[in-house]
Amino acid sequence: MSLVGKLSAEVAVVAPHHEHHGVWVGRPHHISNVSPSRMPKVELHAGEWGRVGSVVVWHYVIDGKVYVTKEVVEAINEENKTITYRAIEGDVLKEYKSFKVIIQSISKGEATWVHWTIEYEKRNKNIPHPIKLLEFVIHLCEELDDHLVQA
Repeated sequence: MSLVGKLSAEVAVVAPHHEHHGVWVGRPHHISNVSPSRMPKVELHAGEWGRVGSVVVWHYVIDGKVYVTKEVVEAINEENKTITYRAIEGDVLKEYKSFKVIIQSISKGEATWVHWTIEYEKRNKNIPHPIKLLEFVIHLCEELDDHLVQA
């Protein structure tokens, strides 16, 4: 059994793709205003918002438990509306040797999608695949979309 895996999901959204991308790249700290019950705090630990190499600390709640993960912005591609975060410290690395999240905002004709990819390596075969984390980001994305549409 391989310990390396990849999960992905596409969420149909109403707000334009550039608005979603703008939040995940340059204003992720606004997510705590949009969904304080899921993401009570997002901090810039080092660098500048929207810059490769910056470090972001995410405080998030899953099943009533608070988690903290520190991630570095590994890549930003403005043309493809993609940002890649890689975990460097925190709760997620207790179960996974490596953990990377790639968020791409896509415009397909009249539709807009946010594509989430989680790449990971489990520490051992007893660790579950991060399906709860994927479900978490899907719900977070939906809440963000509701907020962007109302704004």
